Amino acid sequence: MYLNHLGVICALGNNLHEVWQNAVRGSQRGMQTSNFPLVDGTPIIAGQVADEQLPSLAALPPNYQTRNNRLAAAALTDLRSAIENCKAQFGAERVAVIVGTSTSGIAEGEHALKHYTQQQKLPDSFHYSMQEMAAPADFIAHYCGVGGPRYSISIACSSSARALMSAREILFSGLADAVIVGGVDSLCRLTLNGFRALESTSAGLCQPFSKQRDGINIGEAAAFFIATREPLADAADQIYLRGAGHASDAYHMTAPEPHGRGAQLAISAALRQANLAPQAIDYINLHGTGTPLNDAMEASALASLELNHAFASSTKPMTGHTLGAAGALEAALCWLTLNATEGQLPKHCYNGDYDDAIEKLPLVTSDSKLEHRAQHCLSNSFAFGGNNVALIFSRSEAEGTTNDDTD
Repeated sequence: MYLNHLGVICALGNNLHEVWQNAVRGSQRGMQTSNFPLVDGTPIIAGQVADEQLPSLAALPPNYQTRNNRLAAAALTDLRSAIENCKAQFGAERVAVIVGTSTSGIAEGEHALKHYTQQQKLPDSFHYSMQEMAAPADFIAHYCGVGGPRYSISIACSSSARALMSAREILFSGLADAVIVGGVDSLCRLTLNGFRALESTSAGLCQPFSKQRDGINIGEAAAFFIATREPLADAADQIYLRGAGHASDAYHMTAPEPHGRGAQLAISAALRQANLAPQAIDYINLHGTGTPLNDAMEASALASLELNHAFASSTKPMTGHTLGAAGALEAALCWLTLNATEGQLPKHCYNGDYDDAIEKLPLVTSDSKLEHRAQHCLSNSFAFGGNNVALIFSRSEAEGTTNDDTD
């Protein structure tokens, strides 16, 4: 499945060029005190997009006017021309939409409930469909004027990684010829307070794989690709989803299986489908949340699969953990890595004090650089309920390395 064009917005930047430049520099410019305070009034750091960077949807029906949809519309700005070309080439009815999300329009629901407690009625601007999980897919189909299959996937933090897998299934089933696929999630009080209640949030900036790590920062983002079976004529580079694996821990509602068995299953399946040996992977975008359990589990899983040779980084200290959008956002960073011509990599930002109690990973520093252009990237997404997804992205000219023992 070819990923022809990318549109992205997050705390790192408002377009793919800003996002990439700031990722390589290790910028944490968008990590700031959240506009959504906790219920006890404690300030909390989150990865935010400035409101003025988001387009207005005032001309659209009220049920589409959510911050989540404004983020999606911002990310789609760079894709509009390519989407119109797909409609002309394939027909609008042959362009599908698949979105990963976990918050949808919950922020608008929170505002409506506050209004209700004060005035005993919901605001006229509120419509229940705003907070339905299908809302982003419905909005994008309306906004882009496409009529193919559309739906959302909501399996917590691996939602949009799974959306990419589903897009491939839609394409190869013959139900569509192009898919607008990715993820979007916006900040809201529910997630910030919920993760605080789970004692999972960091007191400051998150520090994945540090001895002092104490939790995550939440973020918001949107990232979308145009996916097709064959590369589009106007695509600059031929980057594709080469392998994917999906597995469940069946261990705990929120905690990962300590040894990373579910993660290993997903990564092994992705390597097997990609027909690659672990040594072929040039870069790993880690799930790397900064929680004690997750980082230990991920390091263990990668070491068990002999993947602890590859440069790796968690980009969440720069973007925040964007929940349902995380899989697509981190796929976008892999896509940008594969497009980079000089071996640049997204930096790993932390205090430099690696936890020597867990398996050692070669984290990307300011001095890290590949000797050659990246050919294969792995992206990990691990979610509540043990929903594990591993995706491998490659450039079309890359030579595959056969692997017979990834099991």
